[in-house]
Amino acid sequence: MTDSTPGRPVRRFRRSRGRRIGDAVFGVFVRAGVVPWTYMLTTVGRKSGRPLTHPATVVRDGEKLWLVAPYGAVSWVHNARAAGRVTLSRRRERRDYAVRELAAAEAGPVLKRYVAVASATRPYFAAHKDAPVEDFVAEAGRHPVFELTAS
Repeated sequence: MTDSTPGRPVRRFRRSRGRRIGDAVFGVFVRAGVVPWTYMLTTVGRKSGRPLTHPATVVRDGEKLWLVAPYGAVSWVHNARAAGRVTLSRRRERRDYAVRELAAAEAGPVLKRYVAVASATRPYFAAHKDAPVEDFVAEAGRHPVFELTAS
């Protein structure tokens, strides 16, 4: 399925049964620390109050960390916005972070870095990995980016 955005066709995210099974299997590798840049992201459900965990790729630049929502405003994005905090875990390490959603101008360079390392989610972006930052700034409305601050 494609998006109606002009230019390159973009896939829409659908969380199917196969995707949930794949996430569970992938989660085993993430928890073991085998997959680089990927962590288990835990948010508190904004309606249920229960912890919900998903694999998530973190973009790192020195000491700065960002979370990118490659599939758009999915459940963890809404939960992070509502709670203002998330937890990342990997191996035996677990850290809590405050989140701040970035404006499009700030998010563009982070999205470009993300697409360069996360090849599996490239079909969800209209901008190609070699596109200028301005193309990623234009996509920022469809792919929320959160800055993580240790708390």
